Amino acid sequence: MKADERRRAIAAELMSGNKTISGRALSKRFDVSRQIIVRDIAALKEDGYEILSTHNGYMIKRSPLVERVFKLYHTTQQTEDELTCIVDNGGIVVDVFVWHKVYGKIQAILNITSRHDVNRFIDGVRSGKSVELMNITGGYHYHTVRASTEDALDRIEGVLSEKKYIAPKI
Repeated sequence: MKADERRRAIAAELMSGNKTISGRALSKRFDVSRQIIVRDIAALKEDGYEILSTHNGYMIKRSPLVERVFKLYHTTQQTEDELTCIVDNGGIVVDVFVWHKVYGKIQAILNITSRHDVNRFIDGVRSGKSVELMNITGGYHYHTVRASTEDALDRIEGVLSEKKYIAPKI
């Protein structure tokens, strides 16, 4: 994994919750030394992320990223293409959620930041370990997507619309 991909993944990991993550846990997760993590955190701070260093680990206070929620509809066979369109255009797929008529909102955190993450997710689904949440709502689902600018989100929305993955408004 390249440094910029790893930094995007670290930022996504820190933004996925209001908890601290130790440098040791990050170095294990990304298979790099603690020194590399310290450099990555410094680079993220230079990029505008407000990352706090606490005695329990790192915590993000504010992100320079913007986000948008997309309501989507497509087949299981199109999932890889959908996710790839998002990451190839500068997006981070934060989560997936569906609105179930009985259970309400069902959500899973994804933090997909690269094609490598897309492949890992698709391999997990294809291996039979699990099925996609969209299967319980007939293909309809939502993704929270983050990117560095509104223009990037507009570009992502354009590509998803072009491919007819954006759910029709009723």
